[in-house]
Amino acid sequence: MANVIELDDLTVRFGALEILKGLQGTVSGRAIGLLGPNGAGKTTLIHTLLGFHRPSKGTARIFGDDIVADAKRIKSFLGYMPENDSFIPGMTAVRFLSMMAELSGIPSSAALERAHESLFYVGLGEARYRKLETYSQGMKQMVKLAQAIVHGPRLLFLDEPTNALDPPARQRMITLIGEIVRSGKIHLVLSSHLLQDVEACCDEVLILKEGRIAVSCNLEEERRLNKKFVEVETRGEMEPFIGLIEGLGCEWAQAGRHRLKMVLPEQLEITQLYRAASEADIQLRRLSYKRDSLQDIFLKAME
Repeated sequence: MANVIELDDLTVRFGALEILKGLQGTVSGRAIGLLGPNGAGKTTLIHTLLGFHRPSKGTARIFGDDIVADAKRIKSFLGYMPENDSFIPGMTAVRFLSMMAELSGIPSSAALERAHESLFYVGLGEARYRKLETYSQGMKQMVKLAQAIVHGPRLLFLDEPTNALDPPARQRMITLIGEIVRSGKIHLVLSSHLLQDVEACCDEVLILKEGRIAVSCNLEEERRLNKKFVEVETRGEMEPFIGLIEGLGCEWAQAGRHRLKMVLPEQLEITQLYRAASEADIQLRRLSYKRDSLQDIFLKAME
């Protein structure tokens, strides 16, 4: 899998204050979650990758292009949904999107067509001729998403896309982001303080703490690994059952008089555990997977 973003000793200083401190690593997921507490450097990292800030030291590459040497080419295939509103007063949604598409290099006739398409895609087709200042906060968030994708970017940056949304609007936004990911046409970086949004949309996560990378991990791999860790609660004599699961290749540890924690071999099916329990004449009263949630990963990173 090709690297989406490569960080090569990326350092950013504002005056004497060092915000990003020698970030080193790569991310290659289709949807990358960017997490961290306030002040961790998330927005600074996004703005640096977008070309708003010049690195004080080191560099980064997006799809192999250097963010300094190849800045103009990179800007042509990036989309950006900012956290804060940045609309032009008195402008309709369709005019605003058409202008943003033209600024991305799309001819005016094609830009207008794409503006209509993008607004219908995010559910604002009926309101596309209304002035933006008449929109609700949820509608404004959808307009920001529409302008970020109107020119067909390869990489999309979403900064707090569900900010200030009520539950139905938030679910609509998460659904749209999921559709973008599943289309396979666009990679995205989702920066959010809501762990559940990242967990719902992303297959890779980058966690910043105090300007450094605290954790970089593939969530899909974590989910696959979690399926190998099982805890069971039994009723009956455990020794015969333990002998059978050892024969199946399980590693185990007793966690109480009637509880076992096990690491299952890759090829083992759960039905084989129930079969072993039946042969050993014991009951499996409870079976649960150990699952590190994104919250667990985040809290460990903060420690």
